[in-house]
Amino acid sequence: MAKKPVRKRRRRESLAAKTKRIGIALAIFAIVMIADETGVLTHLVSADAAFYVVSALYVVPYLIAGHDVLFRAARNIRRGSIFDENFLMAVATLGAFAMVFFPDSSPHMAEGAAVMLFYQVGEIFQGYAVGKSRKSIAAMMDIAPDFANIERDGTLVQVDPDEVAVGDVIVVKPGERVPIDGVVVNGSSQLDTAALTGESVPRHVEVGNLIISGCINMTGLLHVKTQRPFGESTVSRILELVENASEKKARTERFITRIARLYTPAVCAAALAIALLPPLFGLGSISDWVLRGLTFLVVSCPCALVISVPLSFFGGIGGASKLGILVKGSNYLEALAAVDTVVFDKTGTLTNGTFNVVAIHPEAGFDPDYVLSFAAHAEAYSDHPIALSVKAAYSGPIDETRLEGVSEESGHGIVAQVDEYTVLVGNDKLMRAHESHFHECNLAGTILHVSVDGRYVGHIVIADAVKEDASQAIQELKQAGIERTVMLTGDRAEVAAAVAAELKVDEVKSQLLPEDKVVEVERLLEAEGEHGHLAFVGDGINDAPVLTRADVGIAMGAMGSDAAIEAADVVLMDDRPSNIARAIRIARKTMGIVWQNIIFALGIKLLILVLAALGMANMWLAVFGDVGVAVIAILNAMRAMRVRNI
Repeated sequence: MAKKPVRKRRRRESLAAKTKRIGIALAIFAIVMIADETGVLTHLVSADAAFYVVSALYVVPYLIAGHDVLFRAARNIRRGSIFDENFLMAVATLGAFAMVFFPDSSPHMAEGAAVMLFYQVGEIFQGYAVGKSRKSIAAMMDIAPDFANIERDGTLVQVDPDEVAVGDVIVVKPGERVPIDGVVVNGSSQLDTAALTGESVPRHVEVGNLIISGCINMTGLLHVKTQRPFGESTVSRILELVENASEKKARTERFITRIARLYTPAVCAAALAIALLPPLFGLGSISDWVLRGLTFLVVSCPCALVISVPLSFFGGIGGASKLGILVKGSNYLEALAAVDTVVFDKTGTLTNGTFNVVAIHPEAGFDPDYVLSFAAHAEAYSDHPIALSVKAAYSGPIDETRLEGVSEESGHGIVAQVDEYTVLVGNDKLMRAHESHFHECNLAGTILHVSVDGRYVGHIVIADAVKEDASQAIQELKQAGIERTVMLTGDRAEVAAAVAAELKVDEVKSQLLPEDKVVEVERLLEAEGEHGHLAFVGDGINDAPVLTRADVGIAMGAMGSDAAIEAADVVLMDDRPSNIARAIRIARKTMGIVWQNIIFALGIKLLILVLAALGMANMWLAVFGDVGVAVIAILNAMRAMRVRNI
């Protein structure tokens, strides 16, 4: 059986090579034009011959610059995909050269060559702009590790990160990138997290600290016990998120794409009608109307829109990524720009989420250690931040053999059997559900009531500090025009009210279960206007249902959180609430640039199209209407990448 011939893939021309090629074509074009305008050729050859020599000379820069456009137009026609900018450029420029066959028309070879040359100049600007935007995203893509060090037989061996199993101990030397998420088991160091968070201040890590892939180890040697396979690590999930961002297009972007599909055939039909119908009715010479039709075609090329609109979104997403703000698609950037209500989870979002026991209030006849001991044993198996703070406050060892059974009542607390005693540890709802006596505490904080065999023995006060930039975040949101800020929390009303008052949040709802938060968000969504959007900001671990339900889900402090990366539309890679307002400002700036380009491009094009149809626009004005508008729109779109001082 004969082998099928292997088709060679056409090698894509680099931007530098294309720039060089178009530069050569422009130089030749300039020389030919000078020779034509100064009449140099008439001294070398006869006047009749000079006309054909000049025509032939203009073909040289035209083919150098435009052979790839002609090839793509022919290939697309062969495939049945006719109407695109390549087709418009080919027809318009070849038509300009063909005007030589109309005796009553002045030649337009220079304009034909110029249209192709300046169209390619516009393409170079586009390539440069896209390349610059890609570099900002490539900086994020550089977080991908090349290898992991594993100690084998006393020597370090470099292996592919995919080969490292969960539980293996890897070694990260100073200057190397952390390849896989894990816990430090030996050593201490400073980590550069700038690629993930945009934060330049190094982070100190030591034994027991969780570190995530993508950070750079700066000083000490670290031994890290891996917690997940490379394919599920933070760096892998972020890379997947960034790579897929371009697939989720904004409504504005999809609208422009749909319009372009209808627009190009429509203008081709209009140009044909302009060229043929008036001469049929005796309204002028065919050469005059053909030239008008060709001018109409050049102006009508939609490249200014189909290039600049996606480029603006791409630039906004790329610029945001440099600041550690990952947007999953231009549709979410568009939605973020329309947000007028921001809803916050409290713990881990507006507060640090690092709880500490600040007071123990035993009932008469009981010792504080007695209360804390039962609470710590009941919380022995829980990884909730409140449980961890209770266990950290208890100085003695936790003997798990004293536990006979533990059950968690969601949003309420823990019921456990400790030393054959029934121990309740939780909020007032848990106490009421089990008809246990308790009394309130006036201290601000989370109150854990403790009951042993139906007897109330006291309560523990746990406090969570407000983040240092939380107040600034609320203030900046209001300055950005956010109409309403809301805080939802499962914490007590007194604690929630104290935090809300400190931060000046407009509305607060407390003592909510996870499902109650969804109900509250539904209520707020119903109150939204037609053009308003609601953003929910949470830590992404227990807020996944609400993040999914909101118009825009924003995950705060999501480093290492699977739920955040999966459920949220926007992921803030650091723990700073002030970046929420920054993300909204980036989105609004991007949408402003998008609409500037749409209005500018359509306005100028419509004006010149009318002038072309009336015979008041020549081919040079058509070149500006196409290439000039496209270059201006591209340069404007590049502003979306400048976000450092936003």
